[in-house]
Amino acid sequence: MNSKSRNAQLDEVSKAIIEQLQEDGRRSYAEIGKAVGLSEAAVRQRVQKLTDAGVMQVVAVTDPMQLGFYRQAMIGLRCSGDTRAIADQLSAMKSVDYVVLTAGSFDIMAEVVCESDDDLINLLNEQIRKLEGVVSTETFVYLKLHKQLYNWGTR
Repeated sequence: MNSKSRNAQLDEVSKAIIEQLQEDGRRSYAEIGKAVGLSEAAVRQRVQKLTDAGVMQVVAVTDPMQLGFYRQAMIGLRCSGDTRAIADQLSAMKSVDYVVLTAGSFDIMAEVVCESDDDLINLLNEQIRKLEGVVSTETFVYLKLHKQLYNWGTR
């Protein structure tokens, strides 16, 4: 998510709507409205505002391996210079689905989804390692998706 989401002030109703969608992203606005005490139109409007503000997105979460993407990995990058610029370039790459600036052994962690080991090697050698400011990378290849949940609620 972007920095706008950190600044968003969420009331209890908006938090309840988010939690309803975390439980089931296909839940109808009418069902959500009954659960949180709003009309269907009011829920639709709130969801649109939350989405526009970057607070949330409603998407289908998949297991990439079952869709033909047989190589998934997390890549740790050590960088020099402005890590935000490198993160922006990584974010623009089609195979990169998650980018986070970190503290510790790596400056950036990027999750990638590729069709094969050859595609991963090409991504690393032809795109990621060629970015200006990338000093080194370490790749953590996923063997099996064991748990993937997004229902942590709100605070």
